[in-house]
Amino acid sequence: MGNSFGRIFRISTFGESHGLGLGVVIEGCPAGLPIDEEFIRNEMQRRKPGQSKITTQRKEEDEFQILSGVFEGKSTGTPIGLVIMNTDQKSKDYSHISDKFRPSHADYTYFEKYGIRDYRGGGRSSARETAARVAGGAIAKMLLKHYGVSIQAYVSQVGDMKLEKSYQELDLAKAEENIVRCPDPEMAEKMIEFIDEVRKNRDTVGGIVSCVANGVPPGLGEPVFDRLHAELGKAMLSINAVKGFEYGSGFEGVKMRGSQHNDAYYQDGDRVRTRTNNSGGIQGGISNGEDIYFNVAFKPVATIMQDQESVNESGDSVTVSGKGRHDPCVVPRAVPIVEAMAALVLADYLLISRTNKL
Repeated sequence: MGNSFGRIFRISTFGESHGLGLGVVIEGCPAGLPIDEEFIRNEMQRRKPGQSKITTQRKEEDEFQILSGVFEGKSTGTPIGLVIMNTDQKSKDYSHISDKFRPSHADYTYFEKYGIRDYRGGGRSSARETAARVAGGAIAKMLLKHYGVSIQAYVSQVGDMKLEKSYQELDLAKAEENIVRCPDPEMAEKMIEFIDEVRKNRDTVGGIVSCVANGVPPGLGEPVFDRLHAELGKAMLSINAVKGFEYGSGFEGVKMRGSQHNDAYYQDGDRVRTRTNNSGGIQGGISNGEDIYFNVAFKPVATIMQDQESVNESGDSVTVSGKGRHDPCVVPRAVPIVEAMAALVLADYLLISRTNKL
């Protein structure tokens, strides 16, 4: 239960942080889609651990192997199976918490639900699981590209350091030019210094990833309970450490009057457009053809290199000491995960609106 996502373009992931490996099964990918393995590899590199001084130093190259569903470089229409082997597990780093519950982790809740838990890095609850999502999302991106849809995410806030410029004022391609993935070079340097300072203080900090989907055709989404923004919200809230999701004007919209917030229509050639986009590209749960944009809030990483009060499986008071290799701030590596989940949603809704052929 709960390990699959999507209806037509559907992924199921498996594997644990310190198991032999992870994987994803992708169903519903139309036959004949060119599968670019180098593109998948590049997406995996963007998410992998150990990529900079402000990420965990676990060294995983996240090389993958496609087992099925691809022949002579194209999808066959059958399930695509893909595996990613773990190579740098240090399970002994977690032996000290084999019977202890780490604060703000899933240790206690998994134990209550299953009566057993994999304490090695959190097992299935670890963010390592998202490697499989990024692989599946890369194939979803290939499908979206075929229909002229692109997705770009970037870091817009770390702690209280917020990028005040809107995405229209930024060159989002510059997000990949620095290790924090902020498209404003000056703010990026400040964020990097701040995260490194937090790391040296043996602490962690949260942030916000913003995302823009361009080229989405009007008409994607389903009433009433399967609205497009509801599915995007579910997708984002399924990512580890996510605490909030807002699209369009979001919470700032409450400060506006209706006369300010309404997006006026006008005819632009053969298209109906809106002069503003407070709706975030979605109205009535259905895409209107404008850019879809949203923010995803990530909490500070729960593992800190400090002693914390907790209890063990017997209910005794204990002290939990932070050990192992962990991100001081998750948002730089979360950028490709946010993109992947957005791609999975849009690919699914695009296929729902069309026949299952390219």
